[in-house]
Amino acid sequence: MKFSLAALVVMLALAHGSQAAQSPEVEKLAQYFQDLSAQLTSTTQELVQKIQSETFLEDGKAQLQQIQAKLAPLADNMQAQLKPLAENMQAQLKPLVDNVQAQMEDLFRKVMDQTKALGQ
Repeated sequence: MKFSLAALVVMLALAHGSQAAQSPEVEKLAQYFQDLSAQLTSTTQELVQKIQSETFLEDGKAQLQQIQAKLAPLADNMQAQLKPLAENMQAQLKPLVDNVQAQMEDLFRKVMDQTKALGQ
């Protein structure tokens, strides 16, 4: 790629050096090489940007994996500590919930009985 750029520069220098004797074909050729040079520069810049963004993404993924590796033991530890607490709370709340449910069923039964009595 560097060789082609060097050859392009030499061709452009020769083309510009003999401007007095230039024909339209030589001008077209010079313009072609200028366009080619601009396109090559643009493509090279795009490739560099793509490579940089891919490198950035790979670095981000690596950092996320490191964070995940550090947080996994903490999450396991928290789960181990919270599980007995949750089981204890569930054991304490179950009789209360059962009692409320029984009371609601009883209340519902009474309302239904009264509704039946009113309907007769």
